Amino acid sequence: MTASTTEIPGYTAGTWTIDGTHSDVTFTVRHLGVSKVRGRFDQVETTIVTAENLSDSKVTTTIQAASIDTNNEQRDAHVRSAEFLDVEQFPTITFTSTGIRVEDGEYFIDGELTIHGVTKPVTLAADLGGFGDGMAPGSKVLGVSASTEISRGEFGVGGSLPAAVVSDKIKIELDIEAGLQA
Repeated sequence: MTASTTEIPGYTAGTWTIDGTHSDVTFTVRHLGVSKVRGRFDQVETTIVTAENLSDSKVTTTIQAASIDTNNEQRDAHVRSAEFLDVEQFPTITFTSTGIRVEDGEYFIDGELTIHGVTKPVTLAADLGGFGDGMAPGSKVLGVSASTEISRGEFGVGGSLPAAVVSDKIKIELDIEAGLQA
């Protein structure tokens, strides 16, 4: 099912660029099965193209894998190493949407996620924050949050570490504010 863009207050077709100051790309993973470790990526480029028909819209994201920050330099270095992300060989994590859909009033972004040189289909459950006026006169902004859960093993990340140490499941959350390009 596709949603009419007239059902979305302020919907504006155009090309939008992430506002890094007001956006976050974070993840959560269980450690030793008892606690959660959270982290974020500090260098993220996202472009959103909202089409006249919502289902024709596109999202592309490139994350610099080395920009990982878990609030612990030793752990960050380990995650950047060949045992996990191998940022020397695989410097970026990418997402390219393949479709945007609405089901029972809920938004979903389907796409291809590439981590560690492995590409897999993923679906992000999205919450459209909306469209509005930006801080500068005449500027426009949009907000969207999205989340998914992936298996690190399916992407070849941390294969030698048992799930009892670091969970296989990783929750990814994105909170994006983007500005309309002129």
